[in-house]
Amino acid sequence: MRHLGGHSAIALSEKSNRSLTDIDLSESEFPGEEPDGVTVSPDSFQYDTVTRTVEVGESGWRLDLYLVYHFPKFSRMIIRKAIQTGGVLVDGRGGKTAYRLKPGQRVTMTTPEIPREAPQAENIPLDILHEDADLIVVNKPAGMVVHPSRGHWSGTLVSALAWHFDGQLSSVRGPCRPGIVHRLDRDTSGAILVAKNDMIHSKLAALFQERRIRKEYFAIAWGSPNLDRDMIDLPIGHHPKYREKMAILKNDPDTKEAQTFYEVVQRFRGITTIRVLPKTGRTHQIRLHLAHIGCPILCDMLYGRQSQITLAEIEGKTPNGDPLLSRQALHAHRLTFEHPNSGQTLDIVAPIPDDLRQTLEVIEKCRYNR
Repeated sequence: MRHLGGHSAIALSEKSNRSLTDIDLSESEFPGEEPDGVTVSPDSFQYDTVTRTVEVGESGWRLDLYLVYHFPKFSRMIIRKAIQTGGVLVDGRGGKTAYRLKPGQRVTMTTPEIPREAPQAENIPLDILHEDADLIVVNKPAGMVVHPSRGHWSGTLVSALAWHFDGQLSSVRGPCRPGIVHRLDRDTSGAILVAKNDMIHSKLAALFQERRIRKEYFAIAWGSPNLDRDMIDLPIGHHPKYREKMAILKNDPDTKEAQTFYEVVQRFRGITTIRVLPKTGRTHQIRLHLAHIGCPILCDMLYGRQSQITLAEIEGKTPNGDPLLSRQALHAHRLTFEHPNSGQTLDIVAPIPDDLRQTLEVIEKCRYNR
């Protein structure tokens, strides 16, 4: 383990003929990642206007789907921004993302040019779990956004990588995300892969696509699953009401299959530690699937009960005092895969971070099943 300007981590061993369903509406193909989007200041956009006529075979398509299909170089977040800011008109009137189109309607989109501004390099400490000539595995701390996005223009993993590995990262995803192969939520800690060149980036992306990278997460969750181990196989799509959330939506053409295998590590009174191995990688997949079976992740405000927890609450008392944990108790604990170039099997472990370990120690003391 190598640390670039940081402190050492504490190791804890553990263990038009195109179908609508072909259009990728997910914000990510990888588990627990934050929403995709352009990653520079909104002031950097330049604009152009394009008009298309809806064809018979496109009848009933959602407006955002239609635009994603016809303007593939733009991310879904750019498309949504254009719609919400009045940059998209349907027959001369403002449209909504879920509006269903009719044949013959004219859709006009004022499209922002894809920004080319690279993020600013920042001297931020990095905990390097593995590095070779082709790739890096970083132990991302909780609270760090992977790449710049609205409200998070600095302090990102991309900015840190730009400082420590300037000119040594892949450019496949453009200057805004050098080296980034996949992502993790801001408040999810743990192992994240970074590519040093375009060839290895493409190979790693193929391994993810073929599900040949084994991803293991550690979670502390409320409740207790009915089974010691099981596969949650439920489709995930965007929440119909809340933009920031995902939802389990059956019989909806906009959803994608999602499978999450889980195994109980230890049961306590009202709390369970869980080993999670996602088979697919949808946005918020682990958080949503565990919440669906009655076990929301500790301190996951979006899908659970609250954003923080105190010692008193774990002891079963009235909440008071400073928070013991203030972020979702989810950690990307292990990545196992065959190195695309050397063929060597890499088994890279990100130690359980101090905040989760300390929380677990309190749980073991206060909620042990006797």
